[in-house]
Amino acid sequence: MRNVRVGLVQAKWEYDVSSDDAIEEGIEKMIQKHEGFAAKAKEQNVQVLCFQELFFGPYFCAEQDRKWYKYTEPVPGPLTERMQKLAKKNNLVLIVPMYEEDGTGIYYNTAAVIESDGTYLGKFRKIHIPHLDPGFWEKFYFRPGNLGYPVFETSVGKIGVYICYDRHFPEGARALGLNGAEIVFNPSATVAGLSEHLWSIEQPAHAVANGYFMAAINRVGEEPWKTGHFYGSSYVVDPRGQMLVKGSRDQEELVVADVDLDMIREVRNVWQFYRDRRPDSYGGLTDI
Repeated sequence: MRNVRVGLVQAKWEYDVSSDDAIEEGIEKMIQKHEGFAAKAKEQNVQVLCFQELFFGPYFCAEQDRKWYKYTEPVPGPLTERMQKLAKKNNLVLIVPMYEEDGTGIYYNTAAVIESDGTYLGKFRKIHIPHLDPGFWEKFYFRPGNLGYPVFETSVGKIGVYICYDRHFPEGARALGLNGAEIVFNPSATVAGLSEHLWSIEQPAHAVANGYFMAAINRVGEEPWKTGHFYGSSYVVDPRGQMLVKGSRDQEELVVADVDLDMIREVRNVWQFYRDRRPDSYGGLTDI
């Protein structure tokens, strides 16, 4: 059995955003909060831990303000290095979503993947960028990702990442499976409304269609812009679409599940979706 203990962090931004000094203070407190969750994960023998989308701050995409550009940094960069030390200290494979600068004025919604010995393995850039009114003005902040659908070889297994709005698109979920992913993490920042109904449908469907585990992470609470309630409900689902654990709607917590990666082979030997694929018949999809 290839057992892996997975941890997901759902947390609140509870700090002032009225000034740069207040934001910077809140960011440091938010990072420290997640460092505390990492220590708690170590105590619970978690092996791989994922933070929520843009984990270090509020979900600032609820407004359009250039001041948030200043919180970008290279990946890898200073925050990545801090997270590398955190991973090594707690013996955790870490998935760390942050705001990346790839050159002056070129910004991405990115997740760094770090090995448990502190080695930086690489990054995923969010592919699909929403621009919905109100509260999801992400095109103001991010370019669409251009690194494809990488899968990272880690000490706990093959890990893929699909950030928030990406989860609505089955094509990338399939690409991650074809690239060998065994666990796909979807760190998110999503509020109650239409998306909550889909939250418990789409990702179990991805897990079934692609024969892998999915781990979905969402923050909790309300933030200064009052655009809605972040409903938490972080969960892990197996390749049969069965939910193994689910967090609360409103509490900060570490959500933990044990997964057996050997189930992937068992399920795929029954549901032969990869064998029965017909890529020769799908070419027109990219022409429409």
